[in-house]
Amino acid sequence: MGIVPLERALQLASDVDLDLVEVAPMARPPVCKLMDFGKFKYESALKAREARRNQQQTVIKEMKLRPKIDSHDYETKKGHVVRFLKAGDKVKVTIMFRGREQSRPELGFRLLRRLSEEVAELGFVEAAPKQDGRNMIMVIAPHRATKAAATAARTTPPREGAQGDGNPPAQPAGVANGATGTQ
Repeated sequence: MGIVPLERALQLASDVDLDLVEVAPMARPPVCKLMDFGKFKYESALKAREARRNQQQTVIKEMKLRPKIDSHDYETKKGHVVRFLKAGDKVKVTIMFRGREQSRPELGFRLLRRLSEEVAELGFVEAAPKQDGRNMIMVIAPHRATKAAATAARTTPPREGAQGDGNPPAQPAGVANGATGTQ
């Protein structure tokens, strides 16, 4: 309709039994539309709800280590980190220092660097190792391709022949055609 004075716009809205809604207040001149405001609020709430549903939740898993960890224990913890990254989750790796270990933070730094190098094909260091009181913390995030594959694997339906394939469950031995087995 072009640029219309406010009184004229309000008159047009009342003539067609609609509301005058300001959609761009910062524009010069401000942009308004003639519409049903209740319907507009309802549709914008639906869009916001849909956007929240499609939003991906970030999950952060935590793995705690000690500076003098045994090699087998280290491999086990590294396996957990690998599993978390393959699932598309971020991993917060914490090195806990006790007593005299606090005077040797380079041990924890070396351990974190070694871990990050060994899982480099699955994730990258999002937050570099930093000392936080008695702990040293590093965050590893999965690569985007890993994250996309993990979300696709979580949402795929079960394969044919798996539980829920539409066939009734097998009956236990001795029970036929609904008989209870009691005399």
